Amino acid sequence: MNPDVKFVAYHDNIMNPEYNADFFKQFTIAMNALDNKAARSHVNRMCLTADVPLIESGSAGYLGQVTVIKKGFSECYECQPKPAQKTYPGCTIRNTPSEPVHCIVWAKHLFNQLFGEADADAEVSPDTEDPELNEDNGNNEEKIQTTTNEEESEIKRRSTRKWAEEVQYDPAKLFSKFFFTDINYLLSMDKLWKKRRPPVPLPWDKALNTDNTTNEKASVDDNIKRVWSVKECAEVFGKSLALLKKKFETIGEFLVWDKDDDVAMDFVVAASNIRSFIFGISMKSRFDIKSMAGNIIPAIATTNAVISGLIVMEALKILSGCVHKCKTIFLNKHARVKKRLLVSSNLVPPNPKCYVCASKPEVTVHLNTNKMTVKMLEEKILKEKFAMVAPDVEIEDGKGTILISSEEGETEDNNSKMLSEFKIVNGTRLKVDDFLQNYELVITIRQREEKDPDELFVVEGEENLPTSASSASLKEIDVKPDRVDKMDTASDRASDRKRKLEDDEEQQSTSEKKGKLCDQDIIVL
Repeated sequence: MNPDVKFVAYHDNIMNPEYNADFFKQFTIAMNALDNKAARSHVNRMCLTADVPLIESGSAGYLGQVTVIKKGFSECYECQPKPAQKTYPGCTIRNTPSEPVHCIVWAKHLFNQLFGEADADAEVSPDTEDPELNEDNGNNEEKIQTTTNEEESEIKRRSTRKWAEEVQYDPAKLFSKFFFTDINYLLSMDKLWKKRRPPVPLPWDKALNTDNTTNEKASVDDNIKRVWSVKECAEVFGKSLALLKKKFETIGEFLVWDKDDDVAMDFVVAASNIRSFIFGISMKSRFDIKSMAGNIIPAIATTNAVISGLIVMEALKILSGCVHKCKTIFLNKHARVKKRLLVSSNLVPPNPKCYVCASKPEVTVHLNTNKMTVKMLEEKILKEKFAMVAPDVEIEDGKGTILISSEEGETEDNNSKMLSEFKIVNGTRLKVDDFLQNYELVITIRQREEKDPDELFVVEGEENLPTSASSASLKEIDVKPDRVDKMDTASDRASDRKRKLEDDEEQQSTSEKKGKLCDQDIIVL
C-alpha cells in the first residue's frame, strides 16, 4: 500500500542489552506480538521508561484481545497479577504419574538431565525413600530397604549425565535404567501402590518386540497424528539419543529443548509414551504431545488476521493523537449467539499498587529465609516471577550490603547461602535495581513456614489467585507464539466490563441499533 515504507528486521532477542531505553525512544509506537510472559513484561517496562505507547495483543484459538498501554493513562501489562501456570509436585513426576502430562514433564526433565542445563529440582530418578511409607504410624524416620544392584548404586553416586557419558549413551543401558531398574525400585515402595495401579517394568528387548497398535502404514501427516506403538517409541528413543549425542558433542555446550526441534521433540514423545505405557496411562500422538509440551493452543489464521487488523486500528488512533479513543477489544467467543464478533471496553487507569508502574514500586514476599538460597531468590523470584533480566540486590541494613550483583563473579560466593545467613529476617527490605530495564523495586520479606514443599514463596495479594488449569500447562516450559498467556484473555476487571457491555447491548432494541454506526464499530463483510 505504501511502497516508500522501509523495514529493518532484527533477528534477535528483544531482552538483549542493546535494546535499551534509548532504542525504544526512537519509536512513536510499539506493537507486541510476543511469545512469552518474560518478554512481554520486559517490553512493557521499556515502553514505560521510554514513554512510548504499547499495543499489547494475544490470540488463542478463536479468542483474541488487543489493548493499549500508555504510561500514566492506562493499566500496564503487569498492573493486574497473572494466574500462575499449573505445576505438578516433584514426587508425582518422579514416582506416581497418573496423567499423560506428568510423563511429558518427566521426559523433558530427562532431556535436560542428559543434554540440557541440569536442574536439581527436575530430577527424574525415584525418591530414595517411600514418601508414604509410614503415613499410618507417623514414624517418618524409618528408611526404605531396597535391593538395588551394584550398577544402580553406582549411578546414584554420580550424576545421570556423567554416567550416560561413561556408557556412551548406549540406548539399551539408558532404557534399562529409566524404564526397568528405576521402575523396579519404585515397586519396592509398597505403600505407594496400596491405592494405585502399580507400574510394570519394561526391559529393552521386550520393548523392541511390543507392537501394541493396529495402525497400518501411514502417511507423514498420519504418522504425526496417530499414536506410536511401544516398539516404535523404543526405536525412536534409540535413534534420537544418537542424534542428540552427536549434536551435544558438536556444539560443546548444553542443548535447549525446543518443540520445533524434530529430534528433541521425538525424544520427548518416545520417552513420555514409554513411561505412560509402563504406568497404564493412555499414550498420545506426536501432535498431542507437542501441543502439551510446547504449551500450545493451536493458532487460527482468521483469528490472527482479525487481531492484526485491530492492532492497526488502535495504532491509527494513537498516530492521530486520539489516545483517549483507544479501547480494549475482545474477539467474542459467542459471536453467533451475541450477533457481534467484537466487544470493546474503555481502558482502565493504572493500578496504584502495581509493582511496576506505581510511583514507588513495592511488593511483599512471604518465604522461609532458612530454606531460601540467594540463587533461588535470584532465579525463582527476581527473574522468573518478577521478570527481571540482570538484577542487583542491596539489603537495607544501614550498611548497604550487596546480596546479588549483575557483574559476573562479584557475588557468586553468596549463591549457595541461605538468606538467613545475611540476617535477612521478618520485615527486612531489599532494594532491587535492574539497570537494563531502568526498573527499581523494593521487596519486603515476610517470614513464613512452608505449607507446601513445592511452594517456595507467596507474593502478598496473589495468595488466592487461580491457577491455570490448561492441559497444556507445564512446569518451566517456554510459552510459544501459538499460545496466549492468561493476561491475554484479560484480567478479572476487564472481563467484568466485557460481560456488562454484552448485557447492555442485549437490552438495546433492534430498532435502536439499526442505522447507527459510531467510530468504534467495525463492519465485517
